[in-house]
Amino acid sequence: MAEQAKDTRDKDKDPSPAGALKGASRELTVALPGAGDARCEATADWMILRKDDKPVAEMFHVHYRMASGRRADRPVTFVFNGGPGAASAYLHVGALGPRRVHFNADGSLPKPPARLVDNLETWLAFTDLVFIDPIGTGFSRTIAAPAADAAPSTDAKAAAPAAPKEADHEFFTMSRDLESLGEFISRFLSKHQLWTNPVFIAGESYGGFRAAKLTRLLQQGYGVGLSGAMLISPAMELHLLDGGDYDALHWLELFPSMALSALHHGRSRGFAAGTTAEGAREQAEAFATGPLASLLIRGRGLSDAEYTSICHQAAALIGLPEAFVRERGGRVTREAFVRELLREQRVVCGLYDASMLAIDPFSDRDSFHGADPTLFAVERAFTAGINAHLRTTLGLETDRDYRLLSFEVNNTWKLDGRKHAFELQVGATDDLRYGMALNPHMRVMITHGYYDLVTPYFASARLAQLMRLQPSQRERLVMTSYLGGHMYYAWEASRRAFRADVGAFYAASV
Repeated sequence: MAEQAKDTRDKDKDPSPAGALKGASRELTVALPGAGDARCEATADWMILRKDDKPVAEMFHVHYRMASGRRADRPVTFVFNGGPGAASAYLHVGALGPRRVHFNADGSLPKPPARLVDNLETWLAFTDLVFIDPIGTGFSRTIAAPAADAAPSTDAKAAAPAAPKEADHEFFTMSRDLESLGEFISRFLSKHQLWTNPVFIAGESYGGFRAAKLTRLLQQGYGVGLSGAMLISPAMELHLLDGGDYDALHWLELFPSMALSALHHGRSRGFAAGTTAEGAREQAEAFATGPLASLLIRGRGLSDAEYTSICHQAAALIGLPEAFVRERGGRVTREAFVRELLREQRVVCGLYDASMLAIDPFSDRDSFHGADPTLFAVERAFTAGINAHLRTTLGLETDRDYRLLSFEVNNTWKLDGRKHAFELQVGATDDLRYGMALNPHMRVMITHGYYDLVTPYFASARLAQLMRLQPSQRERLVMTSYLGGHMYYAWEASRRAFRADVGAFYAASV
C-alpha cells in the first residue's frame, strides 16, 4: 500500500479546547483482490462530544473513505472493540483496515519487531470504515472544564488542559458509553452527509455487547437506521461470563470450547480418531446440554454410578484426569483448564485462544503467575502496529500515548441502570431482539472462535435459539464460528473465510 504525502487536514475544526489537536489525512493506494489498486482517503481526527452544549470529550477516530465513497449507496461501517477499556486497534490493524499486523499462519506471533503488511482481507472492498476509540482508550480523552474565574489563554497547551482522571469516569458507565457512541455516529453522519448511506456497526467482545444494545438505541434514540450489525466474539449476557457452585449455564456453555481445545492439542480421549472440529463440536454440545447439564443441575442428587459415569465422560472429552473433574463436580474453570491441560510440558494455554501456548515460568507453584499468551503477549504487536500506522503512515502528530488496553477503565466500569439491588442480570440479547423487531430489514451476523474460553461460541449459539425470532427474522441472523480464539482473524485461513462471509453478508444487506 503506497501513500501520498498530500496533507488534506480538516480546516473547519470545532471551536473548542480540542482545537489544539490537529488531525491528519493521507491519500492511500489500497490493493483490493480482484479489483486492483484503488484510492482511499484516510483521516485520523477527533470528534467533540458535548453536554449542555459544552464540549466534554474528544473522541478519536480514523475514517477510510474510498474514491467512490460519496455515492449514496456506499455503506459506512462504524467499528469499535470492547474491554471495557480496549481501543479499536485490534480490529483496525488486526483484520479490517488496509494494513494489519503480521501474524504467523496459525495465529501465533513472530519474533519482534512487529511488522505491518498490506491487508488483502480489508473490508474496504465493500464498505467505508470508521474506527472509534471510546473515551479513555486510544487517543480519546475527556476535556477538563476551566475554572470559573480563569482568564482566557492564548497558549494552545493551556487551552486544552489534561483532564483529571475522575473526569473520565462519567463515560465509564454502560449507559453513558452507549450514549457517547450514539452521539458520535449521529454527528459523524451529519458532518459527512451520510444520512442516506447504508449504515453498519461492528463490535468485538464487549464491543459486541455494545453493538447489540446499539441496534436498539441508535434506531430508537438517534434515528439511525441500520442495514446490519456484526457482533464479533461478543459477550451477550454478562452474568454468564463467570460461574459458581450453584448454577449451570456458564459451565455447559464453556465445555464445548474446552473439548475442542483439547482435541486441537491431541489431549482429548473422548473423540474417535480422525474426528474433525465440526464433528467434535456437535458431540461436545450434545454432551454439554445432556449428561453434563444433568450433573450440573442435580449434583449429588444423581446416583453414584451416574455421577461417576458423567465425570468420566467429561474428563475424557476435555483431556483432564477424571479425579480432577470429579472433585469439582464437572465445574472446571477456564483458568484451571488452561494450566492443567499441558502441565507436564510446563506450558499454559491462552484464555482467549486455548490453541496458543506460553511457557509457565512458575509451574511448581499452586497458582499461576505468568502472562496470558493471548492477552499480554499480543499487546506489543498491536501497540507497535497502531502507533506506526497512525504516526507514520497517516502522519498524525500528537504527544498523547495511545491507550491500547486501559485497566483503569476496566476496573472503574459501572453497570448503571439497575432499579433494584436484586436485578443482577445485565445483558444485550433483549436489545438485539428489540432492534430486529424495530427494523425488520436489518441483518445480524454473530461470529466466534472455537478456542475462545472467555466469550465461548456456544453461549451465543444457545441464546440465539431462545430469542423466539420469527422465520423471516431467523433468515437475517447469521452465526458462524472459525478455527482460532477471541481474535480468530489472526489465523490466516480464518481471516480469509471471515472476509468472504462478511462480503456475502454485506451483499445481502444492501
